[in-house]
Amino acid sequence: MGRPLILVGSITNAIKSRNILARAGIHSNVERIPRSNANRGCGYCIYVPVRTDEAEIILLRYGVPVSGRAERGDTE
Repeated sequence: MGRPLILVGSITNAIKSRNILARAGIHSNVERIPRSNANRGCGYCIYVPVRTDEAEIILLRYGVPVSGRAERGDTE
């Protein structure tokens, strides 16, 4: 099973997303987009190990431009 990622594009949106999710009690990390998804924006995403669907809904509610979802394998 891969690591669930929410693609947000810029480092600014990634940091904003991490802070929003922390206030909601959801742990997340800012990461670079995997090479296989590198053509989707500036190259940043949020790794959300649990409650990923809920996290995406929260980010959309706060106006964060989510450009999609991806998974990163443990070897990437």
